[in-house]
Amino acid sequence: MGLSLQKGQSLSLTKQNGESLTHIRLGLGWDSAVPAKRGFFGNAKPVDIDLDASAILFDGNKQPLEAVFFNQLRSRDGSIQHTGDNLTGEGDGDDETIMVNLAAVSPVVQHIVFVITSYSQQTFDMVQNAFCRVIDDSVPGSPEVAKYQLAESGRYTAMVMAKLSRVGGVWNFQAIGSPANGKTAHDVVGPAAATL
Repeated sequence: MGLSLQKGQSLSLTKQNGESLTHIRLGLGWDSAVPAKRGFFGNAKPVDIDLDASAILFDGNKQPLEAVFFNQLRSRDGSIQHTGDNLTGEGDGDDETIMVNLAAVSPVVQHIVFVITSYSQQTFDMVQNAFCRVIDDSVPGSPEVAKYQLAESGRYTAMVMAKLSRVGGVWNFQAIGSPANGKTAHDVVGPAAATL
């Protein structure tokens, strides 16, 4: 079990021996807070919540470089890989995953901001148990390093969840939890930049 972060807290992505983590996975998850609908024969069907996890890359001047999301699953340099779109949020664990090879991220990239958006415009008052977590894929067993459980809910369609920032050659992870509105990562570039 990793470190439980509160909104605004950050963590250096270095191991106890001082080495930097090299391969991480950012898992994002959520559940529907909408009561299940009763079907014709009385069986309950959970309401699908289709949220999309994305990574927005920024340079040192807070200028956007590109986004990795459901329509572009890999960064141009290949260091960031989205594993695919989950259309329901159903099931335990991570609903969408973004893998980052920290050692291969272009030196131009100084910040990677992770956002969740609702393409279908479902709002976060329909969501519960939203979280993001960092998993260390550079060691056997892929242990969880840190987890941020989102406490906010409301009538907005996007959330700036967390960010990775390069500080003196070391990557830091910070929990953000800042609400926004938008259907895709491109719609929330401004709110994401505001967290840098």
